[in-house]
Parts: sequence; structure tokens; C-alpha cells
Amino acid sequence: MRRLVVSRWETAMHVEPHHTADQLADLIRAEPRAKIARRLGVVRLAVLGRTAPDVAAQVLLSERPVRTWLARYNTGGTEALIDRPGRGRKKALTDDQEQQLKQRLRAGPTEADGVCALRGEDVRRIRGNEFGVTRCLQAVYDLLHRLGFEPLRPRPKHPKADPAAQDRFKRASPSRSPKSPVPTPANGSRCGSRTRPGSGRRGR
Repeated sequence: MRRLVVSRWETAMHVEPHHTADQLADLIRAEPRAKIARRLGVVRLAVLGRTAPDVAAQVLLSERPVRTWLARYNTGGTEALIDRPGRGRKKALTDDQEQQLKQRLRAGPTEADGVCALRGEDVRRIRGNEFGVTRCLQAVYDLLHRLGFEPLRPRPKHPKADPAAQDRFKRASPSRSPKSPVPTPANGSRCGSRTRPGSGRRGR
């Protein structure tokens, strides 16, 4: 028996001509809020002719929010992509807590962290242990983007930054051996000097 395969034909979504793709790209680069930048990305991909499944796969969302944000953009432009006051989930951290977390991350990892550079999972753990707030990893990345950490790559402290650590570093480092004198040829000639001609005479 032959199986009947029903294919789903997707067409490009309708987008009102509020902006061009290049203008949307500029807005995305200038947008500090990760959520709004993602929504602008949805609109830009739709302007480029991508279908809803393609856009959803690229921005890591389901098709429903993709179509929702595009419909809101068609109705009210980029202003409609901004959450209205009182709508949506409240911030997990207060403004003061976000500043405390920002200072904590700028100070770099502590000895208790057990790492030389803080990654997304480490920040997620810090938020849970020190601020009592646990969210998914994507929410952590959104917060880091909002705080100006993208990517978050703190450098490990150099031993010279701390005199005590510098002293420990010197004691742990092997002592340098004295430089060996530069060897000289046995006949006292210098490197690059002319060689002594042979005893035979050159033919004229």
C-alpha cells in the first residue's frame, strides 16, 4: 500500500512596511534590551521573507509568539513590541539587587566559586544562592545582556595584583639558573670571521 504524504506548505508572513530590513538591523544593534532585540529580529526575518517555522527555529521560540509579535508590529510598529506597564512577568530582581549582582560579577569569581571565569550556569547558581531567585538559563543570559555582560569573560587575577599572592607565586616558581657564558671558538676566532685559506695556491 502506498502512503499518502501530506506536506505543509508555508508561505512568507505579511509585514507592514514600517521599516526596511537594514533599518531593523540598526535598531537591533542599538537595542540594549534582549527581549526587544529578539522581537525586532522576528520582524526582520519576516521582512526577509522567512516563514513562521523558519523564524521560530532561528530565534528559539515557538510559532505562536512569532506570529503574536509580528501582528503587534503590524498594528503599532516597534512601539508595540515593548511590554506595557503592568503586563508580563515582574522582574525577578529589584533594581538594587541587579546592581549588587553587577558588582558581584565585576569583582570576578571568588574562591568559593571554584572557577577562574563565571559562566551562565555559575551566574544562575549565584542568583539562586545569594539572591534566592532561580530562573532558566535563557533568563540569566537576558539579564546579563541587560547588565552589559555579553559575553561574560572575566580575566583571572594575575599574581602581581596581590603582594601576598605574588610572594607565594615566587616561592612556588622554580629558581632561574644563571645564564651560561657564550662559548667562544678554541682558536679565539669570532663567529663570522674569514676562514684561513688553504695551503694550495690558486690557479692563475
